[in-house]
Amino acid sequence: MRSASRRAAALAVTAGLGLVLATLQVSPAAAAAAPERAAPATCETHSGAVGARATHGRSDPNELTNAQVAAAERVFGRALAAKGSSAPRASALATVSVPVYFHVITNGTKGGLSTGAINSQIAVLNAAYSSAGFSFSLAGTDTTVKKAWFRVGQGSAAETAMKKALRKGGKNALNVYTANLGGGLLGWATFPSDYRSAPKMDGVVILYSSLPGGATTNYNQGDTATHEVGHWMGLYHTFQGGCAAPGDEVADTPAEASPAFECPVGRDTCAAAGLDPIRNFMDYTYDSCMNTFSPGQNARMQAQWTAFRA
Repeated sequence: MRSASRRAAALAVTAGLGLVLATLQVSPAAAAAAPERAAPATCETHSGAVGARATHGRSDPNELTNAQVAAAERVFGRALAAKGSSAPRASALATVSVPVYFHVITNGTKGGLSTGAINSQIAVLNAAYSSAGFSFSLAGTDTTVKKAWFRVGQGSAAETAMKKALRKGGKNALNVYTANLGGGLLGWATFPSDYRSAPKMDGVVILYSSLPGGATTNYNQGDTATHEVGHWMGLYHTFQGGCAAPGDEVADTPAEASPAFECPVGRDTCAAAGLDPIRNFMDYTYDSCMNTFSPGQNARMQAQWTAFRA
């Protein structure tokens, strides 16, 4: 998940084997520009054991501890080994085609999306993920008029009902749900390791006005979807774990103490080599600021795909 707010936000974890989710938060300025959205709230969720960390002076329940990351990585390693595979080299990535189903939720007057906006979003994903070997093609679009789903909240009964009614395809299919969302959120996503236990919940939920050309200032170039699909592909935030190892489990993304907002060029929050990866799609910066996945992230996405979605 990416937070568009200056308020603390990071990776959340619910106890047990619940869904791994990543949520996005809209800035106060963006909320003012789109008053039908809820006020900003805390940002993001993932599953596993509960962990907390102070960020910007607040207790952050949404970031995995090193132990939780280690446990998740053991599951990943076992799943990859069961496929008889190992993590691919960044220079030897396979070509993977991903079918995309768009589920447009409206309240009858707001939330509708044009074919052009959806096609533009697919184009943004293709541009972002081409270096990772993934291509996206629109497999279907449907529109549902339902007020209860239009203001859907992460983890709500409405989300469960919406996804159970609408989700299409198998574990390799990306299902994107667009709505107004509750709590001032930009979006959230499940992780690939969740598919086996809850296949109907698999997918990405994003704010409808975050698509290219949408009304959410600074977050309307389509990279809310890029960021959330990164989680759907198995990536953590670049600031996962702060300056401490193992961080985001990707060796070539410099350590980052906390999420970056706007576009703070030259930001350097950890003593380890490298400036903060503020242009990485898995940080929280403006859409206009983020433009890259690292070779290590690309290799990790391919490995996660092999382990959980191939």
